[in-house]
Amino acid sequence: MTKPKIFLILSLSFITGIFLASVFQADVFLIYPHTNNTFGVGVYVLSIISVIIITLGYKNKIALVAGLAILFSAIGIWRTQSDLQKIAENNLDGQNISGTAVIIREPAQKDTSQSIIAQLGSPASKLRILINANQYADINYGDELKIECTLKIPENQEDFNYRMYLAKDKIYYLCQNAKIEKTGNNSGNKFYSAILNLKNKLAEKINQVIPYPESALGNGLIFGGSGDLPKELKNNFSRTGMTHIVAVSGYNVTIIAEYLIIVGIFIGLWRKQAFWFAIFGIIIFVLMCGFPSSAVRAGVMGSLLLWAMKNGRLANSWNAIIFAAGVMLLINPLVLRWDVGFQLSFLAAIGIIALAPFWEKAFVKNHKAFGFSEIFLLSLSAQIFVLPVILYNFGTLSLVSLVANLLILLIIPISMLLVFFTAVAGLISSLLALPFAWLAYLPLKYEVWVVDTLGSMSWASKSVENFSWPWFFLWYLGLGLAVYFLRKKQNAKPENNL
Repeated sequence: MTKPKIFLILSLSFITGIFLASVFQADVFLIYPHTNNTFGVGVYVLSIISVIIITLGYKNKIALVAGLAILFSAIGIWRTQSDLQKIAENNLDGQNISGTAVIIREPAQKDTSQSIIAQLGSPASKLRILINANQYADINYGDELKIECTLKIPENQEDFNYRMYLAKDKIYYLCQNAKIEKTGNNSGNKFYSAILNLKNKLAEKINQVIPYPESALGNGLIFGGSGDLPKELKNNFSRTGMTHIVAVSGYNVTIIAEYLIIVGIFIGLWRKQAFWFAIFGIIIFVLMCGFPSSAVRAGVMGSLLLWAMKNGRLANSWNAIIFAAGVMLLINPLVLRWDVGFQLSFLAAIGIIALAPFWEKAFVKNHKAFGFSEIFLLSLSAQIFVLPVILYNFGTLSLVSLVANLLILLIIPISMLLVFFTAVAGLISSLLALPFAWLAYLPLKYEVWVVDTLGSMSWASKSVENFSWPWFFLWYLGLGLAVYFLRKKQNAKPENNL
């Protein structure tokens, strides 16, 4: 058994432990709710079993690895349950509070309000709350607030665990009946504040010179998010399976990076230079999104995939992706189950690694640079692996997704580049931005037209009900077996040709 294989087994074992603790919250995995710094029964049992196996079989490599794998699973369970324990110990529900708070995230605009994430008291307290404020209130990241409200534990909605959705970001309470008064500003991180200010200025310049709703799409492509899109257009994006182009996920970042390589080669860069051009593009994308954790995770996944493609090691990059996921989950284990963005990023990366080598040998043998067929097949690989997550979380199956991706994906990087040039030119002069705005408007108009045309078809998407965990597991079991036999068949071909 090779060292890379052992590393992969231990990393997967750690992730498996987090998965078990997240999904099966039975008593055997729970930490005693009223005792601090104690292991759950399941962790104790697994730890004892691992020590016994390692002690008795330390001379046998397979036994040693098995013992370590069980231990790593126990660590994953403990790490997850330690975060779950913090959530269970919250006892401020219904309490009235008054004091000072600092806004620690950029406020999110909604139809009739804006959502504010604030931290109460001193930085040491780290108690985060969610406030719904008037949509016209002049509130920004880093502002200090005087606040009075009633703390309320979030209530779960039908088929949606709203409490854990917020808790993954360490937001444990809603601030109900809030009375807020702005008392200061510039209390946040100076670098992050400067990035947000630049982002908002660029978005403003885009809105000034590109008509709506194309301007909203342009902002979504550059900065991530579909909140500014019209409701009907947003629904059509969902029905056509194109929401990913304005989302922040590893899937989106990888496709963008692929096209940046094409653009780099097209403008005369060498292959290696085009790679660094794409990496720089990913960094800019993450920064322009406001540097949220979801964008950072997506950027890491996308960069690793790009690195693997550059070095021709796509089929052997499992360790890098699994290790990256393991580190992210060590920092925040709750994202494995309650962050759909992480799930899409991780599974899209796995899909590309698993299936891209097969597509390359079967369909794209003699390509010299990344081209249309490879982009389509990479997109297909990712969609095959993320489909159960989409069905489980959103209950919608798009029947026109592949067609929409074929018609739109090829021009997304051009759209992004032109929108970016429009925004930067707008910082200098609106007149200077106009030529870029008209050039950007054409592909944006086309993308909106494709989404509206396909999305308006009655059969564009179908509602999928009761896509439960058993179907989820069966899908990935089938994919795993398919990948295994495809690789086995491909590895056997050279021997058969002798």
